[in-house]
Amino acid sequence: MVMDANLTALRKFVAPEFIFGNGALRKCPDYVHTFGVSKVLIVSDPGVVRAGWAGKVEALLSDAGISFERYDKVSPNPRDTEVMAGAEFYLRRRCDMIVAVGGGSPIDCAKGIGVVAANGGNVLDYEGVDNVPVPMPPLVCIPTTAGTGADVSQFAIILDTVRLNKIAIISKGVVPDISLIDPETTVTMDAELTAETGMDALTHAIEAYASNASSPITDMNALEAISFLAAHLESSFARPGDLKARAGTMMGSLLAGLAFSNASLGLVHAMAHSLGGLMDLPHGLCNALLLEHVIAFNFEAAPDRYRRVLAALSGADPRRASLGTGDAAALTGVLSALRRRLGLGDSLSAEPVSAAVIAELADRAFKDPCLVTNPKKATRSDIAGIYNALLAKR
Repeated sequence: MVMDANLTALRKFVAPEFIFGNGALRKCPDYVHTFGVSKVLIVSDPGVVRAGWAGKVEALLSDAGISFERYDKVSPNPRDTEVMAGAEFYLRRRCDMIVAVGGGSPIDCAKGIGVVAANGGNVLDYEGVDNVPVPMPPLVCIPTTAGTGADVSQFAIILDTVRLNKIAIISKGVVPDISLIDPETTVTMDAELTAETGMDALTHAIEAYASNASSPITDMNALEAISFLAAHLESSFARPGDLKARAGTMMGSLLAGLAFSNASLGLVHAMAHSLGGLMDLPHGLCNALLLEHVIAFNFEAAPDRYRRVLAALSGADPRRASLGTGDAAALTGVLSALRRRLGLGDSLSAEPVSAAVIAELADRAFKDPCLVTNPKKATRSDIAGIYNALLAKR
């Protein structure tokens, strides 16, 4: 079967070195030693500390004679103020390397800390594409969730606490040096976090595959990610200690991260950044609830691509399956059923919002860089219509 990828378009692909598999976390001291640094800043959050993963990394570093400090004042949607406090702490304690232990929030905060430590100013100064002039200090990531892809991506998402808007820093300068991807670290996630981060990974893969900046390399990663997540996410949700399921979900997250880091995303993420920033909602939940609406909007612009997504979700080989005449309703129906089986419901646990707030959300999403690679051009009115279906007063 001939795929519809453009083989002649100029594309680049960036990725960090990564180690995947049970026990990868224990390699941390070996990789820290290779940088010849004097003191490491461990960036984590209170939940990861309670789960014991930050402590395990600290014990490994201590046993290896490596000096470290810990910064764990990171919120689920990492704030610009937390990045700035972390950068000040990094410089004051004379650190020269960062190890991020946690999900997307500690990893994105660690990236922001590194950018500010190397370049000065405020983290918000680096919003946009390729605006990081000086490379950040060495960064090792140890992800403890299977979903965000922050451990392999050239994205960092930070909440502007004044505008209540999530900003995107997109730069090769925030790609980690090494990621130690250990499925064992995900067994402490509760069911809700497993579901939300898993749907985040699935959204990454679907948006990367539908992206107008996709390539044969990102397509391969995106479709494989969808297949892994379709096969393993529900098992991870139902049986938290099932390491085979956890590893499969983690592999799906990794492949989705490689795909979206290089093909970018689309309208789902543009809208989720706006919604999550203004209302301080979980990113994965926002993606899960917006995904079906956006696919219905986009479907006509890339029908064969979305049909391959449906094939992958259904367990078929999307490169060989007959695409048939499946429509948007078939795909959104499968996604809706999955979301409900994962306990994510049909709506946000937030009060209905006014027309003025929906207009503000739409304006912010319209300006988000992720919108550039959406397969179908969306106006502010289009975006407001989707928000209205999800949020408006009934």
